[in-house]
Amino acid sequence: MKAAVLRETKKPLQIEDVQISKPGPREVLIRTVAAGICHSDLHIADGLYPYPLPCVLGHESAGVVEAVGSDVRYVEPGDHVITCLSAFCGHCEHCITGHMSRCTGAETQRGPKEDPRLTTEGKPMFQFINLSSYAEQMLVHEHTIVKIRKDMPLDRAALIGCGVMTGAGAVFHTAKVEPGSTVAVLGCGGIGLSAINGAAIAGAGRIIAIDMVGSKLNLAKHFGATDVINAADDDVVKVVRELTGGGVHYSFEAIGLKKTAEQAFKMVRTGGTATVIGMIPVGTMVEIHGAELLQEKKLQGSMMGSNRFRVDMPRLVDFYLSGKLKLDEMISSTLSLKDINQGFETLRKGEVARQVIKFD
Repeated sequence: MKAAVLRETKKPLQIEDVQISKPGPREVLIRTVAAGICHSDLHIADGLYPYPLPCVLGHESAGVVEAVGSDVRYVEPGDHVITCLSAFCGHCEHCITGHMSRCTGAETQRGPKEDPRLTTEGKPMFQFINLSSYAEQMLVHEHTIVKIRKDMPLDRAALIGCGVMTGAGAVFHTAKVEPGSTVAVLGCGGIGLSAINGAAIAGAGRIIAIDMVGSKLNLAKHFGATDVINAADDDVVKVVRELTGGGVHYSFEAIGLKKTAEQAFKMVRTGGTATVIGMIPVGTMVEIHGAELLQEKKLQGSMMGSNRFRVDMPRLVDFYLSGKLKLDEMISSTLSLKDINQGFETLRKGEVARQVIKFD
């Protein structure tokens, strides 16, 4: 199969022929239909987060089941599925207490004595966070997929696999936004727009979108923002506090920067919660004023929207098909796999919401 391989950070991905193994007892072989281009992949490619190389990147995807292992009962060939990087073992402390997105069990991967799922010229190829979806096929553990209804367009469904689940889930699960509350979202890429959309679905009374790109702010209005602030022109913390009479109840940082994480904390009111969704580079320290903690303000992180993806993703599909969740507007362009480096370069410029790779 053809796959986009990262052999060296800060260098272009290479389209190569990669060999894929046959499904083990609890594994599923999927024909990839669509894969979103996500900042998480770009962080690995640019060396901001360490990962063993060479590997096939990609993790936000949807496809059709081609074959299943002998012990798989959840899906069968022909089923449509969304993948999720939050693979769960089902029996660790995190899983049995309802926090499956935190699972760190390694049993959803092949062990060192087993044949690797991916190889090239007889040498092992690392699989990116259990998936590797910049490829024509994926071989995954059954606990990395969710079955969805077949009337859901798979290029839209792919977005739910990471960005949408991360943004909306941070609103629904991590922060638990209440109806009528005030919300600010810093960053209007795919994850930020999903947080805005999620806040609107949750019934937030006022939703403030913050970005430096005018086109993204215009898009944010379609996703539910009631107010927009251009961070290139304004002191965003001051403006948010003025708009809300003291700060928002909930803020969401969806960029992954020290400055914006600190701004997110500063703009919440007494008793408010700031949730960092963005991937802040390894080694970066975020500073807050200790006195503000006495106001019962909270700064927290969110791992993939604190999801329970086998429950959440079908619900998000239903939201889309009923018109509540906006995915069509999020897709800036569609590309083929050979255009992956062009897609990464566009993502670096920060001017698009989501690009989607579509496979033949």
